Amino acid sequence: MDPNSSDIGDALVLLGVGMITVFLILALVVISGSILVRIVNKYAPEPVKKLKRASRSASGTAPEVIAAIAAVVETVTGGHGKVESIKKIEH
Repeated sequence: MDPNSSDIGDALVLLGVGMITVFLILALVVISGSILVRIVNKYAPEPVKKLKRASRSASGTAPEVIAAIAAVVETVTGGHGKVESIKKIEH
């Protein structure tokens, strides 16, 4: 019998044990993370924001228009842009 076949067998057993161990640890991390998310969402839900609905803003622009402009700016800038003021340009 070849002495190298025993070494290969030991290596394969070690490989299998290592892969199973990593799988079990990652499964434990995913399960515990899922449980933690459920507990946090149950006992500390995100606060609900109340939106004020005014007929016109101080600048005279309708709230729907302001919301549309803000949504476009957020989409185009990837969430990094901010609408500070809206002015009508006369030309």
